[in-house]
Amino acid sequence: MVNVASKCGLTPQYAALENLYQQYKDKGFSVLGLPCNQFAGQEPGTEQEIQEFCSLNYGVTFPLSSKLEVNGHDRHQLYRLLAGEGAEFPGDITWNFEKFLLGKDGRVLARFSPRTAPDDPTVIHAIEKALS
Repeated sequence: MVNVASKCGLTPQYAALENLYQQYKDKGFSVLGLPCNQFAGQEPGTEQEIQEFCSLNYGVTFPLSSKLEVNGHDRHQLYRLLAGEGAEFPGDITWNFEKFLLGKDGRVLARFSPRTAPDDPTVIHAIEKALS
């Protein structure tokens, strides 16, 4: 799971996320993009605009959710579970493209900073370990 934005310096990570999705989807792995406009207004589009942007510019085929809040009073329930008080890896989401790896049982196995590329060896290792 990764909070995403279309007008961010990290937006090119969409390509690597799609590559991960294609590489591991037949083994039970998925990517879920969670658009968020909380960081410098870098995801201003509608759901349709976001989907079209991702598809046309990065060939994204993995699922994208509706826009949601990842921090603050209106934090989506999903992010309360992922990063809220009592979570395995608690703390506010720091920027766009913060990544969470969940196991088959739904437990959070890892949290990766926005600057950690989706194809970073530590991410690949964690995915492969989770799938084994």
